[in-house]
Amino acid sequence: MKKLIMFLLIAGTCTTAAVAQDSTKMAKPEKMEKMHDMKDCVMMKDGKVMVMKGNNVMALDKDLTLANGTTVKNDGSVKMADGTAMQLKEGEAIDMEGKVIIKKGTTPNN
Repeated sequence: MKKLIMFLLIAGTCTTAAVAQDSTKMAKPEKMEKMHDMKDCVMMKDGKVMVMKGNNVMALDKDLTLANGTTVKNDGSVKMADGTAMQLKEGEAIDMEGKVIIKKGTTPNN
């Protein structure tokens, strides 16, 4: 009887550990964009548009056209490849492919 109880306890513990490590519960792509480490992007920081490439950070001094045709101006205005316009707000960023990424703690422009 003690062996049966011990077996059930061990089996229950192993089953719980296996369920806790379920790899199918990965973050959705939208969440992963938000967790982006903000390298290689254009970001509004302290009211200025900053370009971040690798370890280099510099203020945007002229219009920048991204890989998908999106254009970012030094005042933070953005003209997307599809023609829509938006204004970067503090903490918002666009990666070099033209995807809007949101810094943790901010909300998306909808």
